[in-house]
Amino acid sequence: MRIKRYIILIDGSNFYFKLKDLKLHHLLDFNFSLFNKMLIGKNKLVQCNYHIGKVRTDGTGKTQKLFNNQRKLFAHLKKHKVYYSLGYLLKSGGKYHEKGVDVNIAVDILVTTYENLSDHIILISSDTDLLPAIRKAREKGKTVEYIGFSHQPSVAMVANCSKSRLLTKEDLLPFIKNERKKF
Repeated sequence: MRIKRYIILIDGSNFYFKLKDLKLHHLLDFNFSLFNKMLIGKNKLVQCNYHIGKVRTDGTGKTQKLFNNQRKLFAHLKKHKVYYSLGYLLKSGGKYHEKGVDVNIAVDILVTTYENLSDHIILISSDTDLLPAIRKAREKGKTVEYIGFSHQPSVAMVANCSKSRLLTKEDLLPFIKNERKKF
């Protein structure tokens, strides 16, 4: 069997909120190294990118706390050799909305495809805005695998990706530091 080159693209906000639904959202306890190894098996990981909106402080205690927590997350990702790609956060109506993250993921898909950086793209996102990039990558012969969550799968992603895998809470527990001890 030929070793394949893999790139993993994680939609950070999507990943966080799916884990939060399962009460597993403590990302600083998540072992990305083991998780990535489980996803690719004996193949070669070229790169793993975690896409997220950049927190900026505005002088309030809340944004300073978010900023500090995001810095801790970046250090944790770096420890696991996961790169991060930043969009930005826009405050509107008292709520924050990510901007530019989906575009960055789509660009990664297309750059990976056109520069032949990998054979297999693993996409951990349920965002259907990515479908045009996914279709183009598949048209160019790339395998695009959707990793979703069984409690909220994206039917459109399952239908449009080459492969899909839906993870359960039990699948994820071995990657959470505090949960591994319970097994």
